Amino acid sequence: EVRLVESGGGLVQAGGSLRLSCGASGLTFEDYAVGWFRQVSGKEREGVSYISPGDGSTYYAASVKGRFTISSDNAKNTVYLQMNSLKPEDTAVYYCAADRGGLHYLIVGPEDAHDLWGQGTQVTVSS
Repeated sequence: EVRLVESGGGLVQAGGSLRLSCGASGLTFEDYAVGWFRQVSGKEREGVSYISPGDGSTYYAASVKGRFTISSDNAKNTVYLQMNSLKPEDTAVYYCAADRGGLHYLIVGPEDAHDLWGQGTQVTVSS
């Protein structure tokens, strides 16, 4: 079965850190671009960080640049999102997605068209 599974969410105080993991089964991440998205109930989903595990290229939304770091461990077929200096406005359900179309397509393409999505993990930042 081909799937993505997120983990690592939780409750943290403002200024704290969390590391999210996105593990893949049934596929090789090096063949995909992988991104982290987040969604607050009632609002549109927002892309926050992206990586091309094949060459290590990364891209960050302005709202998280300098605070979040995306990385991949290709041997473990896992992509991580290290989130530091968390703010209450980072509270959301975080999803990872993968697409064979490449990093640019993952960033600008229609989200509903991406190849794979995980089930999401809740991140709550208290003030």
